[in-house]
Amino acid sequence: MRAVLVFLMLLPRNICVVILRIYRAVISPLYGDVCRFYPSCSAYTLEAIQTHGVIRGIWLGTRRIARCHPWSAGGVDDVPEPRTRRYEVTRFGFVTLGHGKG
Repeated sequence: MRAVLVFLMLLPRNICVVILRIYRAVISPLYGDVCRFYPSCSAYTLEAIQTHGVIRGIWLGTRRIARCHPWSAGGVDDVPEPRTRRYEVTRFGFVTLGHGKG
């Protein structure tokens, strides 16, 4: 029963991961390497959603995209660390329940 609840709780986060991975594989290559920041805005948003969840991850990604414009200096902009790390990211990018480390 607990596994089902965890699955349902992480489902929106993992759906967003799939959508962003499709975007990065299909649409992003059409534009080329145009982001002024490292990591790119889509990679930043993907990591923010994986790390912080859908709502805060989309908020962080939206703020980042708003800062990414031709007059921006750009540079390295990492996703802020979470207060606690309860989840792990698989090698495919999906989020699973961690072991309480961190």
